[in-house]
Amino acid sequence: MSETMKFPFYIKLAAILFCLIGLFVIVYFGQDIIFPILLSCLFAIILRPIVTFLIRRLRFPHFIAVIFAIVLFVMIFLSIFYFISLQVSDMASDWGKIKNNFYFHMEHFQQLIRDNFHLTKREQNEIITNATKKGLESGNEIVGSTISSFTDIALNLTLIPIYTFLFLLYQNLFITFLSKLFKPENHKKLREVLFQIKEAVQSYVVGLLFEMVAVSVLTSIGLYFIGVEYFILLGIITGILNLVPYIGILFAGALSIIVSLSGSTDLSIVLGVVIVNIVVQLIDNNILVPMFVNSKVQINAFVSIVGIIIGNVLGGITGMFLAIPIIAIIKVIFDRIESLEPWGYLFGDDLPKTYEWHKIKIPSYSYQNTTTSIDFITDVSPTSPTENSTIDNENSLDNTINK
Repeated sequence: MSETMKFPFYIKLAAILFCLIGLFVIVYFGQDIIFPILLSCLFAIILRPIVTFLIRRLRFPHFIAVIFAIVLFVMIFLSIFYFISLQVSDMASDWGKIKNNFYFHMEHFQQLIRDNFHLTKREQNEIITNATKKGLESGNEIVGSTISSFTDIALNLTLIPIYTFLFLLYQNLFITFLSKLFKPENHKKLREVLFQIKEAVQSYVVGLLFEMVAVSVLTSIGLYFIGVEYFILLGIITGILNLVPYIGILFAGALSIIVSLSGSTDLSIVLGVVIVNIVVQLIDNNILVPMFVNSKVQINAFVSIVGIIIGNVLGGITGMFLAIPIIAIIKVIFDRIESLEPWGYLFGDDLPKTYEWHKIKIPSYSYQNTTTSIDFITDVSPTSPTENSTIDNENSLDNTINK
């Protein structure tokens, strides 16, 4: 008969911190191997319904169904890349116009600096020349790192479809392996956890795809009405960058402003680009995200932002994209384990979304309607009975007896 050893709290805390540090070190130094595998696992979960449909409905053999799903997956990405390349080639054909507009805005910018900071154009040109020289000195390193990054991207683009194919081909093998790690009495809970993970990841990623298409269409329409020349390309780029929560839209807005200024000499178009991005984000955050993305797993904004920052440190853009699905998986596991359930609750979002005022639904951020039984609103702290309170109680009791 085995007995569970109980350790002091500080030993448990040290063990947990040691394991977390070891995990982060492994992920940081092994990101070139780990992140393509995680992306492939994510894509395999997305493509699994297609494989199941081909096997059950169309009677495809399992191997042929997996190949068909991978080919469809690759063709969709190639189509998007081809469409973007066509738009970029159209922009390249107008390079002379873009360069002239850039010099026009540069002249106005230098004039603004001269009027406010009393720097002549000659002094400004000297500063730019010195900065250019310093940039050229490190040019070899930049070129080397760029070639290395392109090599890594090309390698990952080759490995990810292969990994995804193998995940789909050996899915029963992996599930059987997980079942062998647990006792038979825990298999029911294991099936529930795997099912919830599948549902959470599929709903999140499919919701992101719908969100990406909607944001691309809305941004393209808005940029078209304000007169931006390359509105389709900028709309698609905004939708793609919006896949990275909280941060991607900032880069998309800055890129839209730069391209719009390069394509036109009218500075008022900047205000139009900012208004379009704000309106699209309001629609995205208040309609699209609650409708498509947050349908299965509720993760609060604090945990999301911290997870995205950690993902950026560990794996760059790929880590930022994988942060939310990984947090969703961790939350599902924590919710199903009794000892870890409080941590799953900490990851969640139980704030009431809206309250109604004169038949108008307004966002609500109050904890009055939450499931907790602790009153956080009162300002009176519970105190132990004092001598005065005891005397008052005795007096009130005597008065009651006399009555």
